[in-house]
Amino acid sequence: MSDAKERIGEIVGKNDVVLFMKGTNLFPQCGFSSRAVAILDHLGVPYETVDVLQDPEIRQGIKDYSDWPTVPQLYVKGEFVGGSDIMMEMFESGELKQLVEQDSQ
Repeated sequence: MSDAKERIGEIVGKNDVVLFMKGTNLFPQCGFSSRAVAILDHLGVPYETVDVLQDPEIRQGIKDYSDWPTVPQLYVKGEFVGGSDIMMEMFESGELKQLVEQDSQ
């Protein structure tokens, strides 16, 4: 599992905003991933996605990496933010916009 952990660490480190999700931003494969993509698209922030359905090691590894049991998972500037429910709460309060804008300056 350390190989997956290294790969995840590289992805998180190389991208200011990255979403580990089921499917892609153009074709989300679950409602939670779809909502997470909609939030990021609404914010207009550039982001990368990783389709966990394409790689079983990443699918399990991301849960171990963050100690969070579900996907999607959002990372901003290397820090784990949370899943779609947390993203929605932060979006509604304006906190997520501040977080991504602060990091893009």
